[in-house]
Amino acid sequence: MKALASPPRADWPPVWPPARPAAWPRIGRAAVAALHDELALAPKPGLVSFVDSGSHGDMDAHHFMRSLFALRHGFARLAWLGTQGAGFEALAAEGLAAEQRMLRATGGVNTHRGAIFSLGLLCAAAGAVAAAGRPLQPALLRQTLIERWGPALARRPAATRSHGAQVRARLGLPGAAEAAAAGFPVLFETTWPALQAAVAQGLAPGPARLQALIETIAVLPDTNLAHRGGLAGLRHAQAAAAGWLQAGGAHAPEGLARAQALHRDFVARRLSPGGAADMLAAACWLQRLGGLSGGPAVGRVGGRADGRADAGAGAGAGAGADAGAGAGADAGADAGADDLPASGQGGCSA
Repeated sequence: MKALASPPRADWPPVWPPARPAAWPRIGRAAVAALHDELALAPKPGLVSFVDSGSHGDMDAHHFMRSLFALRHGFARLAWLGTQGAGFEALAAEGLAAEQRMLRATGGVNTHRGAIFSLGLLCAAAGAVAAAGRPLQPALLRQTLIERWGPALARRPAATRSHGAQVRARLGLPGAAEAAAAGFPVLFETTWPALQAAVAQGLAPGPARLQALIETIAVLPDTNLAHRGGLAGLRHAQAAAAGWLQAGGAHAPEGLARAQALHRDFVARRLSPGGAADMLAAACWLQRLGGLSGGPAVGRVGGRADGRADAGAGAGAGAGADAGAGAGADAGADAGADDLPASGQGGCSA
């Protein structure tokens, strides 16, 4: 492994003078925009959106927007470390620093810890692939993640203090490090193919993301669900998601109404599929990378391919504009104003 230069800090991002623009800043911006894609989707069972706080009494969209602002350079730093051939310890240190910035911005509320881990590793993999002059294709990103950091992830001692770690110990569910060491199987084998298929079948971005999210809930052993509802809560969420899909999912005329009912059910049970939300954000990131690398992408960066706002911009837009006030309002400036849609886009409501 080659020696690493010190990651840029005080003067971040540094002046970059190569003949063609570096890929790592765009990889990082795509991650922040993808997290906004996930936040803007509504309804989504039990999760925070610009419409409501879902099953969460301790956070709302304001917290998420502040977190995105705080993370606007963190994912780019992780992508840059990937270009430098960094080992897992360097990535872990940067991930912990990003987590601390998130917690300071949100007043101690954990909005994106799981996403920092999963999307951070994926950004590093994308940086490594881009540095080698290869296309940012999903299969190649997964292969790079497994080959470069899979062994270190597999050897990583299990955390003991997090809610997820406690659930894993009690119920024997697989953890985030195991999933990462295997190259995030649910992301690449369920969430991403579901998003691709939904768009290929004619769904707009919002319903396509809803379809991908609920297909993920149906199969993911989500420790967030198990923490809140025990094994019974996890199984209920998976069965409810499977029932929604069997009824036609987002393709059915009643799909949105059924999704809203699913959301109310999860809120009543205090269930929140945070792990599935992280996988959806990662799939949205893969979608945006398709545009960066010249490959196929779902829609355009920031909205639909035809330039029209996604369905749902009505109810969510006002809430989103308010949620973006203060620190979050400037998130688009550093994350790339063209990368973030207007708050509220991406919902499914008519």
